[in-house]
Amino acid sequence: MERYSFFHYETDEALHVSPREEKIIWDLFFTIEAEYKDNPDEYSREIILARIDSMLKYAQRFYKRQFINRAEISGKKVSRFNEALSAYSEKGALLTSGLPTVTTLAAQLNLSPRYLSDMLKQETGKTAIELIHIYLINEAKNRLKGEDLNVSEIAYTLGFENLPYFSRLFKKETGVSPVEFRKQLLN
Repeated sequence: MERYSFFHYETDEALHVSPREEKIIWDLFFTIEAEYKDNPDEYSREIILARIDSMLKYAQRFYKRQFINRAEISGKKVSRFNEALSAYSEKGALLTSGLPTVTTLAAQLNLSPRYLSDMLKQETGKTAIELIHIYLINEAKNRLKGEDLNVSEIAYTLGFENLPYFSRLFKKETGVSPVEFRKQLLN
């Protein structure tokens, strides 16, 4: 079940299916039901599991299609995600509450964390946590360019309590350490 992130969605993030898609799901259900009731033999379990696997794969397909077909709605949620992330930073929550989490931002958008991440991944190619990291590193780069704070002070103002974690994340995103980045700016 972990392969199917929709099991972690909230009930109001339900799958919207077309009549044709609904028929596919019902046909699979009725096949499972018939196999369960009418054919209890050594193959029943495998046949039932294969149909359940098909049903789950169709559901995954329909969710992906739903994200694509609802691009306008998804695009608005991507904008709202970016606004929530900016607001988190602007209201000083980085200092008071630490790093923003997917759960915190999803709650502000009235979405489940998994649904938010899946929607962002479909729309932007990046998960919610990747987008949070990109935002924080861009903020760090701006502060390294314009402020006289040292690297550890900048990391702290961005909500990082662990300087090595900040430095690893910065290097992963930019290819250089924060100190090397600042040195490049001075040259």
